[in-house]
Amino acid sequence: MKIVIPGGTGQVGAILDRALTEAGHEVVVLTRRPSRDREVWWDGENPGAWAREIDGSDVVINLAGRSVSCRYTAANLKAMMDSRVRSTRVVGEAVAAAVHPPRVWLQMSTATVYAHRHDAPNDEATGVIGGAEPDVPDYWAYSVEIAKNWEGEQERADTPHTRKVALRAAMVMSPDRGGVLDVLSGLVRLGLGGPVAGGAQYVSWIHDQDFVRAVEFLIDRDDIAGPVNLAAPGPLPQRAFMRVLRAARGVPVGLPATKWMAELGALALRSDTELLLKSRRVVPGRLLAEGFTFDHPQWPEAAVDLVRRARDGAGSIRRPVRA
Repeated sequence: MKIVIPGGTGQVGAILDRALTEAGHEVVVLTRRPSRDREVWWDGENPGAWAREIDGSDVVINLAGRSVSCRYTAANLKAMMDSRVRSTRVVGEAVAAAVHPPRVWLQMSTATVYAHRHDAPNDEATGVIGGAEPDVPDYWAYSVEIAKNWEGEQERADTPHTRKVALRAAMVMSPDRGGVLDVLSGLVRLGLGGPVAGGAQYVSWIHDQDFVRAVEFLIDRDDIAGPVNLAAPGPLPQRAFMRVLRAARGVPVGLPATKWMAELGALALRSDTELLLKSRRVVPGRLLAEGFTFDHPQWPEAAVDLVRRARDGAGSIRRPVRA
């Protein structure tokens, strides 16, 4: 198949590019800074020659958008909104104008669309959309608005011949340098991998191998459309999540951090405390209902596998042999 990945130069794009290319597909990445074969220039906002790559392709996986790994200033939040909405709009226009449109358009979204909660998991059917939770920072609601507008732009696109799926993805855990796991592992090595603000907030995650397999599953299943949670079925409180990661790395102790200490740490990392403090208790209701099976459903085994691969320098995904 020919698969086009707008915004495919980040961590998640690199995971998909690597795995789908190894599987024998023709992968084309749309990027503002092409530097190698199979990369084509686009600006993420305007129609252009790049649209020829979408016309005649089989699959589009749009990952474009300003990274969330930044301080959530008003300017950065606006850049997140604009980059996601505009890139999704222009991809939709390219799909709509194609003489031979792709049969499926997978659009990146985020599990952040769900409410900050501890009491029950959020699946696609019964999950609570966020934005109105009491006692949380006001700007958390704006993050939810970003996710809703992101998905809404895809939903409004006039693409009757192309199936559309919104990927409500949790944090993708991979052994790659610079990814989420690498940052968390760095904190563990420094002895800072303890509970944050008590650690009751839930962490939703997905192993990179299962992320790729879920994407392939959704490409192949012509009967699945709309929002789909890409998250392992075993979310767990942050204190337990970090305890497991410490064990996998052989680090017995992790210092706890108060909320104000988390603020200082996020400032030092040029990130934001929403990524640490919001409880994302998200489960893959639709994937499980449709028969998808996870190779790494629980964090203890997944953490051991990811830490081993990181130590081996094995960024590529090793696909299990299936009968």
